[in-house]
Amino acid sequence: MSYTKKLSKRGLISPPNFVKKQLQYETFTGSISYGISTDTSDLDIIGWCIPDKDIIFPHLAGEIQGFGRQIQKFNQWQEHHINDVDAKKEYDITIYNIIKYFQLCMDNNPNMIESLFTPLRCVTYCSPIGDLVRENRKLFLHKGSWFKHKGYAFSQIHKMKNKNPIGKRAEIVKKFNYDVKFAVHALRLLNQAEQIMIEGDLDLERNREQLKAVRRGEWTMEEVIEYVNKKERDLETVYSNSTLRHSPDEQKIKTLLLNCLEMHFGSLDKCIVIQSDVQQLIADLESIIHKYKGGNK
Repeated sequence: MSYTKKLSKRGLISPPNFVKKQLQYETFTGSISYGISTDTSDLDIIGWCIPDKDIIFPHLAGEIQGFGRQIQKFNQWQEHHINDVDAKKEYDITIYNIIKYFQLCMDNNPNMIESLFTPLRCVTYCSPIGDLVRENRKLFLHKGSWFKHKGYAFSQIHKMKNKNPIGKRAEIVKKFNYDVKFAVHALRLLNQAEQIMIEGDLDLERNREQLKAVRRGEWTMEEVIEYVNKKERDLETVYSNSTLRHSPDEQKIKTLLLNCLEMHFGSLDKCIVIQSDVQQLIADLESIIHKYKGGNK
């Protein structure tokens, strides 16, 4: 049983009913998926569901976009700092609409890509539809991942240098003279970008010993910054040499999405219109003829 359902049954969370009933995928992310968690680590959970058909296809309920009553939109449900006193654990849970999830993965958002590539031991629930997406997860990877990971990594370095620590983070800075958590995330993101560019794949646990060493304070802040700067230079070359596609194959990802929706709802004939290659060719020819006629008036 998923943690979303377990915690809901115990009254610790209150997600919408369709989130519980139509959940397709749920996994632990964060430190546990990198292989560097401790007994005191919080547990981050990301998943996705398939909402009711009217939410995905509001026109089926008679909605005209921008006019009158609008179907309530659903992108995600989330709840943070869920305190499980019995297990002595704190959870952060985010469950996405499958549409939003696919879009974020196609954009190569690092957190979403990570959730697709978590080790199997971290996956807490996976339906046959979830299995289909995991089996095709490499389809989402493209060279735009480098820019996303780089942006996230350098935001961590900026925080490490400039953010005023409070609470537990202040204790970390006092112990190590800098915030090693920000350093861990920066190195992790750059290492992941390197894997994606070179291999078109991602093993979240590969650099766990390096990350553990940084978290233990065995690296100085200067060594972290030096590593990050060198890695950035190296990755520019890696990016240039990478054979990974430059941008996402939107059509293939859309086909995967439609297959998922068909597995859940059945036929989508009344929901969407999919043009065949012949229909698209005719439409293109008509457009060209129209322009030609217009130019000869």
